[in-house]
Order: sequence, then C-alpha cells, then structure tokens
Amino acid sequence: MKTGVLALSFVIFSSGYFAQTKFQTKIEPGVSYELAQLRKSILSDIKYDLNLKIPESKTDKISGAEIVSFQYKKKNNSPLALDFKEETTSLISVSVNGVTIKPVFENEHIIIDAQYLNSGFNQIHFNFLAGNAALNRRDGYLYTLFVPDRARTMFPCFDQPNLKAKYTLSLTIPEKWNAIANGKLKNTRVEKGTKVLDFEESDLIPTYLFSFAAGDFKAFTEKIDKQDSNILYRETDSVKIKNSMNSIFSLYRNSLNYFEKWTHIPHPFQKHGMVAVPDFQFGGMEHPGAILFQNSTLFLDKNATQNQLNNRSNLIAHEVAHLWFGDMVTMDWFNDVWMKEVFANFMADKSTGASSDKSVYDLKFLTTHFPAAYSVDRTLGANPIRQILDNLQNAGMMYGPIIYNKAPIMMRQLELLIGEEDFKKGIGEYLKKYAYSNATWPDLIDILDQHTQQDLQTWNKVWVNDPGRPVINYKVKYNGDKIESFTISQHPEYGKEQKIWPQEFEVSLFYPNNKIEKVNVKLLKGQQEISELKGKAKPLFVLQNSSGIGYGVFNTDAAMMSDFSVVKDPINRASAYISLYENMLGGSGTSPQELLNFYTGQLQKETTELNLRLITGYISTIYWDFLSQNNRLKISEDLENTIWKALPNQSSKNNKKILFDCYQGIFQNRQAYDNLYTIWKSQTPPQDVLLNDDDFTNLALALSLRNADNRDLLQEQLTRIKNPDRINRFKIIMKAASSDQQIRDEFFKGLSEKQNRSNESAVGAALAYLHHPLRQKTSMPYLPKSLELLQEIQKTGDIFFPDNWLRSTFSTYQKPEALEIVKKFLDQNPNYNSILKNKILQATDNLKRAQVLAK
Repeated sequence: MKTGVLALSFVIFSSGYFAQTKFQTKIEPGVSYELAQLRKSILSDIKYDLNLKIPESKTDKISGAEIVSFQYKKKNNSPLALDFKEETTSLISVSVNGVTIKPVFENEHIIIDAQYLNSGFNQIHFNFLAGNAALNRRDGYLYTLFVPDRARTMFPCFDQPNLKAKYTLSLTIPEKWNAIANGKLKNTRVEKGTKVLDFEESDLIPTYLFSFAAGDFKAFTEKIDKQDSNILYRETDSVKIKNSMNSIFSLYRNSLNYFEKWTHIPHPFQKHGMVAVPDFQFGGMEHPGAILFQNSTLFLDKNATQNQLNNRSNLIAHEVAHLWFGDMVTMDWFNDVWMKEVFANFMADKSTGASSDKSVYDLKFLTTHFPAAYSVDRTLGANPIRQILDNLQNAGMMYGPIIYNKAPIMMRQLELLIGEEDFKKGIGEYLKKYAYSNATWPDLIDILDQHTQQDLQTWNKVWVNDPGRPVINYKVKYNGDKIESFTISQHPEYGKEQKIWPQEFEVSLFYPNNKIEKVNVKLLKGQQEISELKGKAKPLFVLQNSSGIGYGVFNTDAAMMSDFSVVKDPINRASAYISLYENMLGGSGTSPQELLNFYTGQLQKETTELNLRLITGYISTIYWDFLSQNNRLKISEDLENTIWKALPNQSSKNNKKILFDCYQGIFQNRQAYDNLYTIWKSQTPPQDVLLNDDDFTNLALALSLRNADNRDLLQEQLTRIKNPDRINRFKIIMKAASSDQQIRDEFFKGLSEKQNRSNESAVGAALAYLHHPLRQKTSMPYLPKSLELLQEIQKTGDIFFPDNWLRSTFSTYQKPEALEIVKKFLDQNPNYNSILKNKILQATDNLKRAQVLAK
C-alpha cells in the first residue's frame, strides 16, 4: 500500500463544487491502517454527545443530532476525515466550531477542511438520519451491534479501536418501550406519547463497544455490586423465566468475583446491564453496561442438558471476562482482535472450572475447543491466529474457530511453558499498564518475556503467526515383551518447512486389569526419545495425548478400538475419539464405515454426557458426509435401531435426549418416520426423554425433510408456537424446509436482497435445511449463486455471517459436481479476496475429503 502525501479530489454533493485538498494519506473506503495511524497521532480526548429519536415502526427513519468534541494537533493544513458509511442525503447539516459548512464526502468519509479546525479543542455538530445497517431493527425492538467497524454505518465518528471516547446518549422512544445503554440512566421524562431517556456519560470505550438497545422489552432487576442492575428480555415462557433468572445473575456475579480476584482489579466500569436478544447473531457481545446475550442460551427450562448449562455458564463468563480483556484493555488494531477473544475464552474456562474439579474442567476444555479448532486448522484454508489487516472493513473476516478455539489451546500451552504463577503475574502487569488504553500482542509478549527463561519469540512464530498443526507420530522398538525405545516425532501436516510446536502432552500405555503407565512429554524437538518408557512392559495399545492437552494429529494404535473397554477415564476416551476421527479424515486411520461402527458400538457404553454428545456428532457427520448415498440406505435401518435401542439403556435423562436427537438427525426409514411423527403429533416423547417447545419445532422440521407434502405439517407447527419472535424465525425457516420446490426457489432468490438476510441466525438455520443431503438433488443449482453472493454477504452482514453462510450451504455436500462448482468459481476469480477464499476452503474441506473417503 502506498504512503505519503496524495492529492485527491472531493465532491461537495450539495453544490457540485470540486475542491482540491492535500491529505497525508490516501482516503479509501473503510478505515485503512494508514488513516487510523494518522488519526491516532493527531486526535485525543474524544467525546460524543448523541440524541436519537427512534420511532416504533422499523421502517421509519431515526433522526439524530450529534456533537463530536476532541483535541486536535493540526498538521500541514491537512483536512480531517470522519467515517460515515451512509448515503450523502443522510447528512442533513454540519457545523465546525460554530461555522456551518457543506458536507464533503469521499469514499465513506466526511472531509473537514483544515481552515475550519483549531489546534486544540474542536467541536463538530451533525444533524443526520441514522443508518440501519448495524441497528438490527426488528418488529418492536432494536439493538446496536457496531463491531468491528459498523458504528460508522449509523453516525459520523472516528471508527477505530485505538481512539477511545466517552459517550453521552439521549434516546426518544415510544412510551411503552424500555432501553439500556453503556452509561447509567440519569433521568426519564414522558412527552406526548414518547419517553425521553437521558444516560450519563459512559466510561472510556472504543466505538465498537458503544451500544444501546430499545424496544418492547420487559425488565428484571437484581443487585450486582450493591447496585440495581437490569436485564431486558422478550422471552414469554414463564417456566423458562422462573427457572433461569436467578441462575443468570448468580453466574454473572460468580464470574465477576472470580475475575476481580484473579486480576486484583475491581470491576472497571460504572454499571452492569444485560439484554437477552431473540435470534441474536452472536452468542453474546461485551458492551460494558449493556452486554447482549443470545436469548435461547440464557433462558433454559429445568430439563436443560449439561451441554446447555455449560454453554450458558461459558457464555456469561466469556462476556464478563471481556470487561477486563478487550473492554478495559483493548487491542490497538483488529489484527489483534483474537487477543480479547482468547482471553475471554481462556479466562471463562478458568472461572467456570474453578467451581468444578479438574477432570470436569479438562474434559469440557477438550471437547469444546479441540474439534472446533481442528475443523479449520486441518484445511488448506487455515489461517494463523494473528493475521495481517489492511483495512477495518475486512476485520469481520478474521473471526472464527482459530481465534475462539485454537487460541485458548495455545494460551494454555503458553501458561504451561511459563508456569502458572509467572503467567498470572505477567498478565496482571499487562492489565495495569494498559488499563483504559490499547495494547498489541507484542506488548504482551514483551511483558511475559520478563517472567520466563523460555524463547517466546520462536514459540510465538509457530503457534501464533503460522497456521496449521503438527502430525505427531510415535515409534516403539521391543526387546521381547519390554520396550527397548520409544520415540516421538513431529512434522507439519502441510508443506515441507520443518517446524516444531513446543508443547506438553501425556502418553499412556494401557494393560489388562486396568493398569496404565503414564508419562508427561515435553516435546521440544522434531524427534525425541521418551526414556521414561524404556523397559516398560509391552502394552495392549498406546494412546498419545491421553490427557487431551496436546495439539495436533496424534497417530493412533490400531489395537485401541478392539480393547477400548480398558479406557476408563472420560478424558482419555474423549481424546481417543477425537484422534480416531482426525486420523480417519487424513486417510491414515480407519475407514469412515469402520469408525462409524466403533462410535455406534459405544452408544450403550459411553455414559459421560460430553463424550456421548461428541461421538453422536461424529456419527452424524460420518453418516451424511463420508458415506455414499447407497451405503447410507444400506445401513440406515440398522443404525436407527441401534440408536433407538441404546436410548433406554442410558440412565441419564440428558443422555437419552442426546440419543434421541441423534436418531432424529439421521433417520430415513418409514418406521422411524412413523415413530417420530406419532411423538410430534401427540407431543408425547419416549419415557424419560424431555422435549420442550423448541425440540418439537426441530422435530417438525426434521419430519418435513422426509415428507413429500409437508405444508400441513409445517402449518400445524406454526400454530403451536406462541412466542412472536419464534414465530418470525419459524416463518423464515419453513420456506427453506418446504416440500414445494417453487417456495424453496423463491426463498433462495429472495436472499439476494439484503433485507431478507437481516435475521442472520434464522437464515443460517434455514440454509441448513435448504441444503440438507435429502434435498441436494434440487439444491445444488443454488451453489454458484451462493458463492457469487459471498462478497456482498461480507460487506452487509455481521462478522460471523460469511462463515455461517458457507458452512450452512456446503457442509454436507459430497458429490464431485459440488466440488467442481467450487473449483470453477475459484479458477474464475484468481484475485479473489484471500481471506474469503480461505473461508471457502475451510467450509468445503469435508466436500474435498469426501471425494476420497465417501464410498
């Protein structure tokens, strides 16, 4: 990218006048790194005063008045660029330091000529119509979501993370509505059927954390830190509300207490507040004082599974951790967005693990993070944890399992390398040094370097700056029935470059009569002999990474599956399940059919809920992705019967529910259909299988895929749903699940229009039904257009939507024709955005592997 002083032309749209203005950097769409660096050097003490009038109808415009105040270092009479990604007609008036000017636009920026600016204090007044792109306006409510660079789609601002500011907000809303913001509510007044809410000035935060929500929400209040704290919600299920409210606040308080003690820093913001959002496109978003949560994750009934309870506790802990990691100390630029996410996940695991024994924590960490991280890191589109970012408009593409799942694994290995106490000291120093400011990953590494003798710079390159994972093999030489030598080696899964992933993991030797020999391995070389195992008796089999903390493809012992009954520890079993699957995908282990048989055989034996969920997930993936259609039909009846028969043999109600969901997900035969239809029609589940309203909705959709004329079935299910937000969601999904191809065609065609993609959560779910394996004969024609729309999806959607769009579309295809469509698209677009290309390669990895594995 070019740097230096460039002469650019700017059009004053209101008069057609052309002005020549010299900039110190090129002004381009989005927020470039160069522009951000320039503004950081000349701006400080930024404050925003916003007054917004929000009508009840989501189609009516929101009018806004804004005052931006700041200190300015004037340089070379260069103009100043504010970010505003809206139509020129949305900017009604602008005045700078009391002088009314005509707005000048260039590439999504408002240009303020130097003649109007002072060295020192400045104020700019805007009257504008707010853009809707990040306002998430629904029937009866709205919520803002400005991460990573979308504040500029609503109001003029300096939309970059290292220009933190304070916000004063006033909202005029319908009288029956409630609202919440970052600052405390100062006063409320009613004016002619509307309500005006004035909020106190917020703490110092970047634009992506400025937030408010308003709408027909109910409010529930409890004490947190001795102050009244609200949660706004639209949930209507009284049982879920009663069962959940105390748990939500208790989990929040527990997380808060843990992080205050761990960091030795009190809660760093003025207030607490939460909003439970229906169909929220994220799990949560960490706006201080107005944290957004996915409604369905927070509100659970008494029959919630352990996985649902874990998800809720993890989500709350994750968002509370962000108050320190991300909110108080913020990354300097979004290439380090992973820093806030790794700490949020890593610290959330610590806080939730503190209330359980270590084995529970370790198993949850293993089953949560490793399969998700591997799902990207095994692909040719794998990205490093730390990526290069030229412009904030591309920042949303950096999110994904690598930063949410691989990064916590990396951080755990870093803690092992440095030592828990020294690691904690280093993090505490980092938080205090950069409190209410910004920091980079090198800033943190420099601090941690002072607390260890280890070579963190070399370690950092392979773990953080490079993508991919190691393949870790072992070789045993026996002398009679004794081990003569045991050697472990590692090499990259892809490429010829020799790299070493320094890490710790455990190797276990299993013997009859439940005897196990374990050794902890610190693998620091390309090849390393494990001297502790010399002279040990020959085992039944060897299990690498038995404690599940090592990262990579650990080759497996062929004898393990036949003698698996000796593996008693749930963590050992989970690690084995994962390694077997990863080796199968690589073609170096068992075949998909053999592994499916093994997992199916474990259904009656595996009693640990997280492990049962893990293997049923693998069963579904192998069944739909890696068995040919003919083979699926051959084994479907036996597989259905095996799962159904295993169900009553599980004593845990949660485990029964997991097996029921597995059965519902794979069934194809008429007997199974009749069985499930009777359950749905009568709303009478099998004994001790607990199904709620959402479960019956999912069952109706599963039945609809196997029904040649499902209109009546879907309509009946629609009438059963009472919550208005869930009704709206189902109306979207039922079009994609319809047996009428014309309705499906019209649904997909409609997705070309931005407004039909606004409920991204529902659209993602709908796409999975549209492209279900049972519908792929008619859905394959949608694939080329799905790829063509991807760049538009990235520009207009939230950060997780491009990946959701791709995975919901491609994840279960296996036919060569589908892969050819992908190859053709990439061949025809050789200069395609590299990050989006990687997303395509990630989402179609199973499709590529199916060409070899599916038989």
